[in-house]
Amino acid sequence: MNRQAEQFFEKAKKWKEEYFLLREIILKNQSLEEDFKWMHPCYVYKGRNVVLIHGFKNYCALLFHKGALLKDPQNILIQQTENVQAARQMRFTNVEQILELKAVIKNYVKEAVEIEKSGKKVELKKASEYSVPEELRKALIEDEAFKNAFYSLTPGRQKGYLFYFNQAKQSTTRISRIEKYYEAILAGRGMDDQ
Repeated sequence: MNRQAEQFFEKAKKWKEEYFLLREIILKNQSLEEDFKWMHPCYVYKGRNVVLIHGFKNYCALLFHKGALLKDPQNILIQQTENVQAARQMRFTNVEQILELKAVIKNYVKEAVEIEKSGKKVELKKASEYSVPEELRKALIEDEAFKNAFYSLTPGRQKGYLFYFNQAKQSTTRISRIEKYYEAILAGRGMDDQ
């Protein structure tokens, strides 16, 4: 057992019983090791992420890192937002749900491990497939140095910015986000390089 994961379970105020039950089900798969990543218990196969336990206000969940590749015959996996490409959640609101789905959970975990063993990867969208918000398009047209800097970024950095800018619902928010990262883009840095 991972010490940090153990502390996570012990300190949990909400979903404690659900967490322990999910952990027990996951660890029945002998191929998985317990780790602690992103402040949550994460179960890995040879160091590669397979499934994570996490909780929110209204539900707790298993997050399958390559969930988009799971067959999902029960049709219970949820794509958190339209921008999440690979991960899928299996959500629960009580212990009874987990107990009812115990065999299903074990099968999904087993399939997720097999996917990881096979080396399959989720085909992610390319930067060119993301829409460029009008506010960014205008800034790129008006500022040649900014345009050159943006398109000189690695595809991953471009995707990060496009994803972040597109998340804003209002034009004013998109403009302020572009302004905030203007210098970083000119310097060739990604959002996480600050």
